[in-house]
Amino acid sequence: MIRALALTLCLAPAATAQDATRVITLGGSVTEIAVALGAEGRIIARDTTSIWPESVQSLPDVGYIRALSPENVLALDPGLIVAEGDAGPPEAIDVLESAGIPFVLVPEATDPAGIAAKITAVATALDLPAEGAVLAARVEAQLAETQARAAAVETPRRVLFVLSLKGGGVMAGGTGTEAEGIIRLAGGVNAATGVQGYKPMTDEAVLAAAPDAILMMDREGDLSIADADILAQPALSQTPAAATATIIRMDGNLLLGFGPRTPEAADALHRALYGTEG
Repeated sequence: MIRALALTLCLAPAATAQDATRVITLGGSVTEIAVALGAEGRIIARDTTSIWPESVQSLPDVGYIRALSPENVLALDPGLIVAEGDAGPPEAIDVLESAGIPFVLVPEATDPAGIAAKITAVATALDLPAEGAVLAARVEAQLAETQARAAAVETPRRVLFVLSLKGGGVMAGGTGTEAEGIIRLAGGVNAATGVQGYKPMTDEAVLAAAPDAILMMDREGDLSIADADILAQPALSQTPAAATATIIRMDGNLLLGFGPRTPEAADALHRALYGTEG
């Protein structure tokens, strides 16, 4: 079906003129940035991860950002598509990019500079450069305060981000991840050393990591991880975090979004780790 649609689109006349009054935003942080720029009225649809602010939830949902259906997106006749850099699958992105509709992939971010670049990219796509400069400056100022507070922590706590307990093993957030980025902004240290990306850790590696705190997304249903699940996992149950019951849950979009609300996320995680003091 995707190949057939791609062929049809390639044969169709290219409609390359940008219409930034009919925008589909794909990715929670992209949608948040567009709204923060004052462009909510231009958004005609969003993806499943775009749930903040709550007002966008009334918009049509075209599917999960990493499992997009080009048909669902194109059926809404957008004039512009703006997506996070991890949108997929690749064949779906190929179809969307060849559809003759302006398609912008926004760079991913795991640090303050990346957030500013993401804001600038969305603002440029929406032809709102002045608004983008103001928003980027405001967020950068907030993040500068966050970084200063993190640098002042005398004894950083070791934090292990647990994405899942798939098959009883620990899927953790290692080097280069959004999880590591937010841990650093909150004044902590990523305990998942020697792990690149979101990867499984052996029980031996978890024990060696010796986290003071376990950080997770607050999920429901089949994806939820209860305290009992943590305490039943052989390696996690023997960590300092388990001994003190220091298990922190936060909204996933807020925690890992790396958008305008990231200073808020870092503040909340810092308080959870250290109380009100640094």
